[in-house]
Amino acid sequence: SPRPDGDPVAGDRRGTGRARVAGMPSLIVLRHAKAAAGPGLPDIDRPLNERGRRDAAATGEWLRNGGLTPDAVLCSTAVRTRQTLVGLALTTSEVAYESRIYDNDPDVLLDLVRGTGDEVRRLLLIGHNPSVHLLVHDLAGEGPRDFPTSALAVIDIAGTWSDARKGGGSLITYRTPKD
Repeated sequence: SPRPDGDPVAGDRRGTGRARVAGMPSLIVLRHAKAAAGPGLPDIDRPLNERGRRDAAATGEWLRNGGLTPDAVLCSTAVRTRQTLVGLALTTSEVAYESRIYDNDPDVLLDLVRGTGDEVRRLLLIGHNPSVHLLVHDLAGEGPRDFPTSALAVIDIAGTWSDARKGGGSLITYRTPKD
């Protein structure tokens, strides 16, 4: 399917599309859960709606059941991303709230990923569209056509976090709340 900006790429990977390679760092890219419409609220302050709370809880359960609990989390400072993280109910102790994720630039997201310490084997990044969708395509060289709220992609990174580059990852799993 095409990259969201029109570049052609390979098709979607649902479930466990590819075998994981032991020892490779894994990035879980998650778009925040569904937020309430925010008339009169600044965008950054929009909370999750009921569906968003349900989807965040289901996504957290899916991650735990799949053995995909992250070692560390990078989370946007927006209310909806913070509430998504709480709704996941993960036991991750290392959480960094990063205002640059809210700026919605996939190159900034890639720089944040590259700055992750090698002791982290699995990193969860919770952010916003279109940057999270573009990051998946950039890293894997392929990806899903759409990236709705609560969608996630698991990408194995070749080498270390600092080696992360466009086309340098493998899309292992893509999941949406409807899966």
